[in-house]
Amino acid sequence: MPEHTHTDKQEAHRRLITRLRQQVEDVRHITAGLDDASLAKRTMPDKWSLQELVCHLDRVQQVFEGRVDVMLAQENPAIVSYDPEGDKEFEKMVARSGKGSLAAFFKSREQFAARMEKLSAAEWHRSGKHPDFPHYDVHFQVEYMVHHEAHHIYQMFQRRQPLGKMPH
Repeated sequence: MPEHTHTDKQEAHRRLITRLRQQVEDVRHITAGLDDASLAKRTMPDKWSLQELVCHLDRVQQVFEGRVDVMLAQENPAIVSYDPEGDKEFEKMVARSGKGSLAAFFKSREQFAARMEKLSAAEWHRSGKHPDFPHYDVHFQVEYMVHHEAHHIYQMFQRRQPLGKMPH
């Protein structure tokens, strides 16, 4: 493999880690200045509150990190699809205070990003067999995660507006 290709892949991995950290800062900005009641308030009927969205992001990260663990430990393991409906761990997360949910997410995100920084190029490309994605590896998993998260951060931005102006 030419040296520039190896370097380009490492740069792609660094960009994903940067996005993981930037997106947590987006969440921090969107939720800044809100109390527990505001974080838990559903500003759109039958749609998740800011706290529920944060807990969803944190829970998905846990699930995906578990997948990374399996892909690093086994050769091409089977990856089970995640169904958030009826997820007892998610329910436990939502039972915390809003501020507690945020603190847990911020902490777990930094730990996850730091862990991803330590992976070798080969580890980023350890594969798994996912029923919905024919080309599935650690890199794909993290890239999927940042796109999934961006969608929910946009929802957070929308749902924050009825709670008052966000600080600059």
